[in-house]
Amino acid sequence: MHRIFTLLLTFASLACAEEKKSAASRLIPWLLDESDSLKNIPFAEVVAATSGKQVIPVKKTDGEAQRILAAISTALDAVLAELNAPGSPARRETRVNEMSAHFESAMQRRLNATAGFACDFPKTAAGNKQRSGYPDLRLVDKKTGRIIYLDPKLYARGSRASSLRTFYFTPRRETNKVNDDAHHLIVGFENEKAAGGIVFTKWELIDLSSFRVQLKAEFEGSNRDLYRDEAVVGRSK
Repeated sequence: MHRIFTLLLTFASLACAEEKKSAASRLIPWLLDESDSLKNIPFAEVVAATSGKQVIPVKKTDGEAQRILAAISTALDAVLAELNAPGSPARRETRVNEMSAHFESAMQRRLNATAGFACDFPKTAAGNKQRSGYPDLRLVDKKTGRIIYLDPKLYARGSRASSLRTFYFTPRRETNKVNDDAHHLIVGFENEKAAGGIVFTKWELIDLSSFRVQLKAEFEGSNRDLYRDEAVVGRSK
């Protein structure tokens, strides 16, 4: 976790009022010069540094974990059949985000109806339910009290090995949704175009305990920030 703490300490030092240079003038050269240190970071370290919680690996020798996985697998088989059925609204969607919302809701219903489990949309650190952002679902195994975070991802057939970014995690304080030591699982659903709409061909569970990520530095602003009256220097007639 050394790199994560180094990163946080660097940002903290930038915030000190006594710094002679502005935060931006110090931060940007650091990001450019030290960009390699922001790559290949264990996701478990990111979670621990931002939330204080642990990403618990799924072990093949762990009988309780395997029991939980078996229950999740049964529910996912049912979700796949449900969303592949004729008339399924998920098959008519054209955007991945809209498709994904159907999978989130179907998974929540199926898992919540599974004996011995409770599944809902996770609350933020401030205590509010929030569907946007990682993770999408929080599953509780009532027998052991274990928490499993689940996040469905859809990908087109043939793109499983793509290098394009498909996973995003934005650390926040009040809107942080990782508030438990837990297993973290991605549920990948493959889809392809077919007559009558999209067909969902298979699913697989991915353990994020050994997942590695990289930080992409990005500066952002809203329309409210952009279109300030005092900044306007010309308008159409």
